[in-house]
Amino acid sequence: MESSLRMPSAAATGPASHAVFRVARLHRMLAGALLREIGLHPGQELVMMQLWDAGPQRPADLVHALDSDTATMTRTVQRLERAGFVRRTPSPTDRRAVIVEATPASQGLREKVEVLWGRLEGYTLDGLADGERAQVLDALAVLERNLEVATSEQCAFRAAAPRA
Repeated sequence: MESSLRMPSAAATGPASHAVFRVARLHRMLAGALLREIGLHPGQELVMMQLWDAGPQRPADLVHALDSDTATMTRTVQRLERAGFVRRTPSPTDRRAVIVEATPASQGLREKVEVLWGRLEGYTLDGLADGERAQVLDALAVLERNLEVATSEQCAFRAAAPRA
């Protein structure tokens, strides 16, 4: 099946990268639409999943676990706190830090998030046999590893480059 988005001539040397971009964009758009149904914005469900699984933690730990940045995490936690899904309390071991934890009210949200992610998975993998689904996951794992290595190398190169 052809994409409805024409590949620009400048992207001709990277058809796989163009395809990944298109798929990621559409996946995020669909996830955003589904999340709005339960009152969340993209990324907020990932914070909640982390808190449900790992328990209370510092915002810095959430940033690291979710490969985010401090400003984005601060806004996300503030919005989730206003919605009543998380609470921030002073750290008992570090007066400068706070601990973010899921509230009991968030437990009803957990089931909705699980159902939503199941729907998103169904939309994403519709028409693929079990073996093909496994191949997609394997290929995505390789792509992720490749991009992690390239990102690390780029960061190391930039850190080592002399400043102008």
